[in-house]
Amino acid sequence: MPRSHPRRRRTLVVTGIALAFAAAFSGPAAADSTPVGPLPAGPTTTVNAKRGTLVAVVLRSRKPSTGLVWRLARPYDSKVVQQVSEGEIGDTVVIVYRVVGTGRATLAYALTRGESSPTAVAAHTYRVRAT
Repeated sequence: MPRSHPRRRRTLVVTGIALAFAAAFSGPAAADSTPVGPLPAGPTTTVNAKRGTLVAVVLRSRKPSTGLVWRLARPYDSKVVQQVSEGEIGDTVVIVYRVVGTGRATLAYALTRGESSPTAVAAHTYRVRAT
């Protein structure tokens, strides 16, 4: 019996999570908040995706007592990706985007003390290459 490739298996899991979230949540969250200032160095994940597919951004939550929340830190190209849902599974925040066009979109997330803080204590960037 052939063994599956670990990277391929992870992609299928993320795609499954994305599909589950797209079905469970009706639409993107919309809120105005204070702009985030400079982002600290953080991990960058590059995702290659085809038009029409879903991409899930997965961020580890912090304990509510810390007051730290993940939020989108920079505008992104909505001609390439559009948010379709957002939710929490255990100790992770999952944001699902649909790839609607070709090109590149950068999804920069900042961990801040609430929606009104301009100071990021951590960051994670997702670079989507859409074909």
